[in-house]
Amino acid sequence: MAGKHRLYLVDGSGYIFRAYHALPPLTRKSDGMPVGAVSGFCNMLSSLRDKAEHDEAVSHMAVIFDAARANFRNEIYPEYKANRAETPEDLIPQFEPIRRATRAFGLAAIEKDGFEADDLIATYAKLAREAGMEVCVVSSDKDLMQLVRDGVGMLDPMKDRSIGPNEVMEKFGVTPDKVVDVQSLAGDSTDNVPGVPGIGIKTAAELINTFGDLDTLLARAAEIKQPKRRETLLTNADKARISRELVRLKDDVPLDLGLDALTLGPVEWPKLKAFLDEMEFRSLTSRIESRLKLRGTADMDGNGARKAPAPAAPDIAFEGEGGPETPPETSSGTDKPATYTLVQDIATLRQWIDRATDAGIVAFDTETTNLSPTHAELVGFSLSIEPFEACYVPVGHVRAGTLSGGGGLDLSGEGAPKQIALDEALAALKPLLADPAVLKVGQNIKYDMAVLHRYGLEIVSYDDTMLISYVLDAGRHGHGMDELSERHLGHKPISYDEVTGTGRSRISFAEVALDKARDYAAEDADITLRLYNLLKPRLLAEKQVTLYETVERGLPAVVAAMECAGIRVDPAELNRLSADFAQRMDAFEKKAHELAEESFNIGSPKQLGEILFDKMALPGGKKGKTGAYSTGADVLEDLAAQGHELPRVVLDWRQLQKLKSTYTDALVASINPRTGRVHTSYSISSTNTGRFASNDPNLQNIPIRSEEGRKIRRAFVAEAGHVLISADYSQIELRILAHIADIGALKQAFRDGVDIHALTASQVFNTPVEGMDPMVRRAAKAINFGIIYGMSAFGLAAQLGIPQREAQSYIEAYFKRYPGIRDYMDRTRKQVKEQGYVSTLFGRRVHFPNINTKNPAERAFLERASINAPIQGSAADIIKHAMVKLPATLARAGLQTRMLLQVHDELVFEAPEKEVDDAIRVAKDVMQAAASLDVPLVVEAGRGANWDAAH
Repeated sequence: MAGKHRLYLVDGSGYIFRAYHALPPLTRKSDGMPVGAVSGFCNMLSSLRDKAEHDEAVSHMAVIFDAARANFRNEIYPEYKANRAETPEDLIPQFEPIRRATRAFGLAAIEKDGFEADDLIATYAKLAREAGMEVCVVSSDKDLMQLVRDGVGMLDPMKDRSIGPNEVMEKFGVTPDKVVDVQSLAGDSTDNVPGVPGIGIKTAAELINTFGDLDTLLARAAEIKQPKRRETLLTNADKARISRELVRLKDDVPLDLGLDALTLGPVEWPKLKAFLDEMEFRSLTSRIESRLKLRGTADMDGNGARKAPAPAAPDIAFEGEGGPETPPETSSGTDKPATYTLVQDIATLRQWIDRATDAGIVAFDTETTNLSPTHAELVGFSLSIEPFEACYVPVGHVRAGTLSGGGGLDLSGEGAPKQIALDEALAALKPLLADPAVLKVGQNIKYDMAVLHRYGLEIVSYDDTMLISYVLDAGRHGHGMDELSERHLGHKPISYDEVTGTGRSRISFAEVALDKARDYAAEDADITLRLYNLLKPRLLAEKQVTLYETVERGLPAVVAAMECAGIRVDPAELNRLSADFAQRMDAFEKKAHELAEESFNIGSPKQLGEILFDKMALPGGKKGKTGAYSTGADVLEDLAAQGHELPRVVLDWRQLQKLKSTYTDALVASINPRTGRVHTSYSISSTNTGRFASNDPNLQNIPIRSEEGRKIRRAFVAEAGHVLISADYSQIELRILAHIADIGALKQAFRDGVDIHALTASQVFNTPVEGMDPMVRRAAKAINFGIIYGMSAFGLAAQLGIPQREAQSYIEAYFKRYPGIRDYMDRTRKQVKEQGYVSTLFGRRVHFPNINTKNPAERAFLERASINAPIQGSAADIIKHAMVKLPATLARAGLQTRMLLQVHDELVFEAPEKEVDDAIRVAKDVMQAAASLDVPLVVEAGRGANWDAAH
């Protein structure tokens, strides 16, 4: 090809896998991070840039990547690419550095959710041709050969050979414009494109050359003389048409970057060198620097000047070493003094931001006025680019005592310390946080995301040290920064109390003197970066990369968005419920006084115990260490089961009292006046099994089996013109149990969609399903769910109201019918005692460090927990995996539906009325495809004006 303007479109995904397989495994010496694919990619890209710069016609260049495996083709044909092997675990953490490498070489790194790299290449090729440019697609991928035409060619980078119409004809037996038709017939086993059975490339080419195109062939298939070929085409015509939709590249993808953004500029050597130094590619750094100096084509000083090209240097060989001979100083020690800087002017802030951009990594933290991100105001932020070095940028500090009456910042008064104006600081910070080429490292970065979202800033490309620790050490340790610092770095950070005081003398962080604020905040960022350098390499060493990358890493952005969205509640309805509960509580209290034949404080355990066990002489009274009788729920339930009325009345009173104080009263107080919605906060690293915890307010413990609890859910309502959607996994833990314990009867029952509890009752108790006593089914249901949590005969007897001996016979019959469950339990007990942890289906390790305790009661509890952990943990992993995928999938479908809540196995969405059906379809598809089990995952979805109606 010849011409004045030429666009190179590089198949980045193809480059990655070629680079990965071209070298033996390679790790960075300082921390063990895998870098083989990064090294190979950099060498290939360097060689290609050199080739392009030697060709004066090349004016534009970009590298195109696949955003994710799932795309619009999966909606056409769910099995598309379903049989592809999982991505190698040591390749996953290299994807992000490879994109950073692309930008370090001065090239645009382009990807788009919902589309494959080939679609973007096709779109840019079409756009370039329309602009009068020539196009060179750098790839050997046969799927891209359909693009070859006048003005569009290909370059196989491995063989350094051009691919034009003749080469396409040699490969497919047809001209490039017929390649799609041939592929539609022949299919592709690699991508799981079905094609027409029995027809390969050669036969397909013969048919297309004979009939002209696919549509004509299918319309005239009855004319084909060979009977078998004729029949298979007539029978599988739809497969051919579906295959065409899969193999035909889209050339009208909405583009975020135009052609101007792909202009080939000079290499900014300081930026590229910083990246290569970080990767520890010493030999490659030396070779590129020497070549650039020789050719004079780089911006060696970073000032944007580009000099005339010199003759091309030979191609660079692959990097063959893991970095410098002597590893750099580790960041784990505390013997090195830290340097913390206070940034009070915009010029200095921009210098830090430029440094972070060049380094490609920065630890980031915010300081605010409130622990709730929806109420917090930004006071300052800190950055750390190198261990033991950090800065603090105040933007909202006030002089002591100048907070506004509502707790907000009042920066209008005199005496505020010198600091950058908030708007100016955020405007400078925004591009850094949004730059996908710069990795932002945070500790509980979800909080920072939620705070900054209110200011219009989004954090793109991030890692979270809290979540990395959670993946590595769930059940063994806590994951707060102070604890991590003391455990891993031997350093006790400055505490919040040290800078703000305690009790009544506590001040807001906005009132803290700047020198103290600097030391506290900058240290947070510094410690976070040092922890990251220590913890991240462990993911690979301990085989936890996939869990972190595919489940945990995406959660902060998703959950922060949910927290910011909140959910609307109807305060009038809550107030009505509070009044109703109060009235009924009063009635229960009067009834209790009648039964006791005296007035007493029904909320006082001491007075209640004296009434029950001293005055009324009821059985089972036991005094604790304080000398008062125990009146817990278990005691009262036992007495009520014996027919005593007062304990039942007290239990009913307590239930209403809890609902009123915990929910109806508290929810009204929790409504954010700015949004009119309630914003719960999710703790995503506090449970051993991976489940979320909801607090402030807790929306996960609203009872759903009682009428009162359902009334509370009715107060959660949709915005005008919207509908709430509840999507709930059906019996997910039983399905996981059937899968991991390999219970054939249960697996088949789930596949057949039968009533699992009736079937269990039938098989365990030899009772026909038809005309089954509801009590028998109830017993089977109790065992089905209770067995997961290690339910004893005592617990089952109490739940069903039957003798303990009868309950024990039920459990024995259950294990006799399903011996695989007993085997699973025994196997799990053995494993946890030997290795100290159990694993979920996603590879999450739940640690039980005290499993071999000599305390029998504690050991029995931990054994029950270890049996449950793989089941409950897998359920948690599955719904989180779905949550990570849902926002982007909804957006690709053009939907405005938002995910609002996660409550155990249920997700709650708010959807515009017109898109409810589509939103339910997308939610169910994503949730049901979140894991591959031996039994189907089933999601039940409902809709309604309020949460209860939707559920």
